[in-house]
Amino acid sequence: LMAGERRRRGGDGPRERPRERLRDRDPKLRQQQKPPRGSGRGRTALALTAAAAALALGLAAAAAQWNRWSEASRLVTPHPAPRAVPPGSTGPLASPTYFWGTYRPHVYFGMKTRSPRAVVTGLMWLQHGGNLRHTSEQNDGVSRYGWLMHDGENFGVQEIHDEGLVLRTEFVKQPGGDHGGDWSWRITAKMEGKGPAPLLSLFFYVATDGQGTLRPVLENGTRLAAVAGTAEELGDFTLTFLPPTGEGGEGPKYASYNFLAAAVPGLHRLTDLVRQSLRESSVFSPPGRPRRRFFGVSSAGGLPGEPPRGQLLLHQVTLEPPAVLEVTLESGSAAGTRHGRLAGPALSAALARHAASFEKRFEDTFGLGARGVSLPQRRFAQAALSEMLGGIGFFHGWSLLRSEHREEPVPGAESMLFTAVPSRSCFPRGFLWDEGFHLLLLARWDPVLARDILAHWLDLLNADGWIPREQILGDEARARVPPEFVLQHSETANPPTLLLALEQLLPDAPLPYLRRLFPRLRTWFEWLNRTQAGPEPFTFRWRGRDTDPERFLNPKTLASGLDDYPRASHPSAQERHLDLRCWMALGARVLAALAERLGEPHAPYRDMAVALSDNSLLDRLHWAPELGTFADFGNHSAAVALRWHRPAPVPGRVPPAPQLRREVREAPRPQFVGALGYVSLFPLLLQLLQADSPRLPALLGSMRNERQLWTPFGLRSLARDSPWYLRRNTEHDPPYWRGSVWVNINFLALRALHGYTQAAGPHRERAAELYRELRHNLVANVFRQYEATGFLWEHYRDSDGAGQGCHPFAGWSALVVLAMAEDY
Repeated sequence: LMAGERRRRGGDGPRERPRERLRDRDPKLRQQQKPPRGSGRGRTALALTAAAAALALGLAAAAAQWNRWSEASRLVTPHPAPRAVPPGSTGPLASPTYFWGTYRPHVYFGMKTRSPRAVVTGLMWLQHGGNLRHTSEQNDGVSRYGWLMHDGENFGVQEIHDEGLVLRTEFVKQPGGDHGGDWSWRITAKMEGKGPAPLLSLFFYVATDGQGTLRPVLENGTRLAAVAGTAEELGDFTLTFLPPTGEGGEGPKYASYNFLAAAVPGLHRLTDLVRQSLRESSVFSPPGRPRRRFFGVSSAGGLPGEPPRGQLLLHQVTLEPPAVLEVTLESGSAAGTRHGRLAGPALSAALARHAASFEKRFEDTFGLGARGVSLPQRRFAQAALSEMLGGIGFFHGWSLLRSEHREEPVPGAESMLFTAVPSRSCFPRGFLWDEGFHLLLLARWDPVLARDILAHWLDLLNADGWIPREQILGDEARARVPPEFVLQHSETANPPTLLLALEQLLPDAPLPYLRRLFPRLRTWFEWLNRTQAGPEPFTFRWRGRDTDPERFLNPKTLASGLDDYPRASHPSAQERHLDLRCWMALGARVLAALAERLGEPHAPYRDMAVALSDNSLLDRLHWAPELGTFADFGNHSAAVALRWHRPAPVPGRVPPAPQLRREVREAPRPQFVGALGYVSLFPLLLQLLQADSPRLPALLGSMRNERQLWTPFGLRSLARDSPWYLRRNTEHDPPYWRGSVWVNINFLALRALHGYTQAAGPHRERAAELYRELRHNLVANVFRQYEATGFLWEHYRDSDGAGQGCHPFAGWSALVVLAMAEDY
């Protein structure tokens, strides 16, 4: 999977020296250039000419250096327009509803504030004899987990199944005071099946990172009963760890207690710090029962050799399930408005009240009950939405950037990002083109939340108008990314899917909000139009394709989002990329509508939208008669294959291992690329084709053809009769967008088919028939796989519908909720 993200880029090559400089360095060349004998005036004139030439060269070099410096400077300079997220608007007074949240998607359960150096809280657990759990990992053996209900604001319920243990994590927020109010957690632990319960340790912690202080409040010298803290954003607060009870509130539960106070070198090292502090020296000795040793934390100063940046206080509770534990955070400034602690029966009542409110709001928003959707499917849809809402994170830090004009990478501007993430286990960070799809669902649930997230993304724009496609902000985010994938390249774009969401939000968005967005959207669109321009007017080309011609069966195009989807076999400046042209048509249309609503000049955008939607021009540039479909154009050969190659041996060394290298059996030539798949459908997907287009029947036919794109589980990404279908791109690079079923593109297909069903035209009935079948197939399979595995998946195998790739993947796969609601 990670190979699907990888791209290689070499540095700037050596610059050729001007001939004049070479002559200066070479005595023989100097001999050849001796001036003729003559008057002093001639020699002076020659000297002056040489001096002028040297000065000109020097000025040219200085100008080139200045340009490189200027471009590098602009790379890390934020856009000069007023921020789309006004200063202070995310604080506890301006935005109390969203101040606290489960904004740590990379951990199984934790909360923090929308603050650059926030106080963070979280949960770890350890079944003794097993592994310490904290961060959600793809292959750590946790069989299923995810949010069942989460409203994105005040409440959430999650279940985690881990080797027979079931943990139910619940939280409720309560407004009050000036610092975000209070919140309470309830953790219910029980075992599946019968038999002796293993010892279980639950670790509740609070940590700071650079600001704030924490003071332990001990009970009997051993139990951390509470933490008294203070922080700039929180004022004074108290975090209280209540003693455990039996399930259903059946009185006190026997437990052993340990606590840890330590210096923190960074929040990304919390797991290591706790793991290193565990010692098998603690004893669990319930009355009348055998004594058992277990791993307990012992106080430590921190990790050796790493300077401290903050504090950690951790409360370890060791017991035998079943048990219920509660944690409360009470804000000092809310004391005057608080009506008792939110714990015990009061917490139960609040959870029940919020659960009922969530279910009503869900039905009012999506209407699945009214449509006759079964209760299990409604629960599934609630979980899909909730997992996306529970995967929203707040990140702070800087990206590592590289300009095509500069050899060395540079840190970008300090940034903040409030965003949903594609996957809590694989991709717990922001991805530009994913977020546009996320916002389509979030905008239906909570338009205010969606507008806030969209504004945060646009505030990442630099002075040139570029947004890095992957946001790796802060140590915790960077710790989850292999070093070779951290660097973001300034020529690499990403599809402007944020404009899909903006088009949906536009009618009801407040004008002041849109005015803040407009300068940034305009610059972003202009950057795309300028840097991704193609070889002819109204053509476009993704920059940054992989450049090693011998390594890849087909060089990847990560900028497009469709990483290994087949493009022209030999990347060149002559390429015309169909999907990018369609994205630019969408962008021009949305910018025109936005400018018109704001009273700004909109004619250039409207004219561009009309030109890019011109079906005859689209035909001329991208319709391939010999293929019977729309296609990319470029320097291409279909006669390529991967073959094993044994490098020449080096005397005295171990023989090198064979390598899988590309073999080109027929020279490339400028032509259309015969790769029928998602890219071929883009004129339909973004509804650029007119309802009476003579090209629609061919695309609808390819969609329904089982030898091409049709499966019982959704549309596959690449035709089954394509030479690249399910082909590896390198020895270690399995197929990704070469046959699997992806929910985001299937959603665009459903949306488009639904649109053609509503429009008068000769293909209306055919579109309606395809729409009904495709919607049933997609929804049924995603639900079936969720029932079988407990997860939404990154993509689905076209042969049997099985989930593949990352899980949980409640990013764009959660768009299945909108498909169920037929809300496009």
